[in-house]
Amino acid sequence: MPEPLPTSGAMTSPGSRGGLIDVVRRRYLLSLIVRKEVQIRYRGSVLGWLWSYVKPLVQFAVFYLAIGVFLGQNRQVEYFPLYLLAGITVVTFFTEAFTNGTRSLVDNAALIKKIYLPREMFPVSSMLIAVVNTLPQILVLAVIALVLGWAPSPIHIAAIVLALVIVGVLATGLSLLFGAVNVTFRDAQSFVEIITMCAVWASPVMYQWSMAANELPSWAFDLYRLNPLTPAVELFHFGIWFPLNPAGAEPMPALPLATALAGITALLALLIGQIVFRRLEGRFAQDL
Repeated sequence: MPEPLPTSGAMTSPGSRGGLIDVVRRRYLLSLIVRKEVQIRYRGSVLGWLWSYVKPLVQFAVFYLAIGVFLGQNRQVEYFPLYLLAGITVVTFFTEAFTNGTRSLVDNAALIKKIYLPREMFPVSSMLIAVVNTLPQILVLAVIALVLGWAPSPIHIAAIVLALVIVGVLATGLSLLFGAVNVTFRDAQSFVEIITMCAVWASPVMYQWSMAANELPSWAFDLYRLNPLTPAVELFHFGIWFPLNPAGAEPMPALPLATALAGITALLALLIGQIVFRRLEGRFAQDL
């Protein structure tokens, strides 16, 4: 009687879903998708990687002229160009990761309908591609800060990394949620456009948090601080702008508490996004 063949582990049914855990297990496939998307994005482009700088720099120039020069923030906030560029970098990272993550399932409809792979891989890869495009901007920002005398301590570097982690987790969670809904209802993309449009104004990017504190009622300012992007932007300012000792600069009140709440909110967004994604995933092939 032949002996049974040895098995390397427990067998699982085809197409069983492990959610984000499956994405982690298939890291090599994830890296291939990220590499492919980065290469495709700039294929046939004359400027290539320079496009990663053009949009945020044009946005910076417009906002600096309107807010810094015309409205006088350049005279009121020391090193205002650096302050502005730091905030724009954070919001641009969030906007790109969230917007592209929401569209990622629809954009990869042909692949989703043909083979099985963790569908969460597409929103996650969109976030990682946004990281790839944001790192050069951070490098430029760091070089400018170094020229101005930036001498960061480990806590300043940690604040920068923590800000990026919070934004990355938040954008991924929202991408899972809105991306899953967008497969059936394309209106989700319009909601995302509204959210990203408001993001740059609902956080201290083009103004200091103290202006919001002075103009808003206390309860409204508390809601303002609960926006996860607000402490994320302030953490980035703390890491890039504060080491230059600008005149009149002071950290936002209860920033550590606001940061903790932002981290919790980002994790809740990731959890809720994963739950909704899993519930709607069975309809993806049909609706696409």
